Amino acid sequence: MTAGNGTKSTRNACHIEKFSDTFKRLGSGSRFLTGEMGEWCSMLPQEWIAFVNQEVKVTTQDKQQYEGIVFTVDPVSGSIVLVTFEEKRSASVKVVLGHAVKDVQLIKAGDDDTDRKMKSLFTPAGSQEFSTEELEERKKDLRAWLEKNLIPVTDEGDVLRVANVLTISAPYDSEQCSSSNEIILARVQSLVESKPGREQQ
Repeated sequence: MTAGNGTKSTRNACHIEKFSDTFKRLGSGSRFLTGEMGEWCSMLPQEWIAFVNQEVKVTTQDKQQYEGIVFTVDPVSGSIVLVTFEEKRSASVKVVLGHAVKDVQLIKAGDDDTDRKMKSLFTPAGSQEFSTEELEERKKDLRAWLEKNLIPVTDEGDVLRVANVLTISAPYDSEQCSSSNEIILARVQSLVESKPGREQQ
């Protein structure tokens, strides 16, 4: 059993390496899959991962064609979620059902710019990413501000707990305050929003 599992793991790793290397090595127009229904769906989820963030053209069994960047591939059905960026960075999303896929052709290999665009697309407006160090600093600053205003607060790892009735999770702003007591919730949110330097963080 151990040897069999090891062989399967090695096989999966080889599949990922094979497809990743192929994307880097071959230029636009490279074709990765052509055949009858079932070939795409018979691939391993580990193989589908290599298509994420690649710009592709998908041809279906009924000869329809769809182009876009692969956001993800459903690990059960093999359905492909394609994203197409329009003008002014707006985007449209198209799902191609796995059983309908006949041919997948590489148009352009993904790069860092593709990765940034895909991440920004599914990030709520006005939000931003913080490093571990930045989150820790934000938590420390907020705790000091609350204590300065005589609010009892304890640090419980990733969460600040206020008087055992309210919690504040990362990234430690008013929107991350949670409590069933609406009066305390409103008061603490107001206090968080009045914290000096909040807009610069």
